[in-house]
Amino acid sequence: MDSVLRVQGRIGPRARLITTAALPLTGWTVHALALHRKLAATRKDPLTGLMRRDAYTARARRLLAHHGDTAAVVMVDADRFKEINDGLGHAAGDTVLASIAARLTAWAGPRSAVGRLGGDEFAVVLELPAARRALRLEQLVRMLHTPVTLDDGRTVDVAASVGAATPDVIGVRDLTRLQRAADAALYDGKHSGRAVLATAAHATTASVNGRRAGRPGTAMWGRAA
Repeated sequence: MDSVLRVQGRIGPRARLITTAALPLTGWTVHALALHRKLAATRKDPLTGLMRRDAYTARARRLLAHHGDTAAVVMVDADRFKEINDGLGHAAGDTVLASIAARLTAWAGPRSAVGRLGGDEFAVVLELPAARRALRLEQLVRMLHTPVTLDDGRTVDVAASVGAATPDVIGVRDLTRLQRAADAALYDGKHSGRAVLATAAHATTASVNGRRAGRPGTAMWGRAA
């Protein structure tokens, strides 16, 4: 009996020591998880839930390196978005942007990078083999041109311009140059109701910080290159 008590006495303090040591570890674990969630939140756009520019760029570059010539960079702009904001209010504009983001996410699938670059400008990088490009881009245009229902029950006709660039056509796998080409193709097809696939000529379009020169918001950043 005494031996049993001695064993229990030895186990008791040891168990208490382990429990005491585990308490700060548990606290740090909870703290680390909270920090991780906060960091993840800063990488997402609060309105649409899409990746912000930095997070999108990092993932987009990894996808381009992985998929190579079967990858595609797709740029999307909402058409006449200012008219929706001014005529129906910012809440309606927010609903339209969130709807566009949801449609892009559904179209691109989980193995993609979908980001909101700012305002009504979005970008996607995904695998898009040549045999399926035309069909898939046509599908995207149809999805983006579907009316959006607002919270009050009203419907809004929406449209978006789409430009796409691929490494096998442009001749590079550089994200900045592919986005420039896709943006230039988008501009060529603005309000046309169709997606425009960039040619090699689109990659030489003058740009400012990787965006087509003349695009709203680029004038203040410097000269075209």
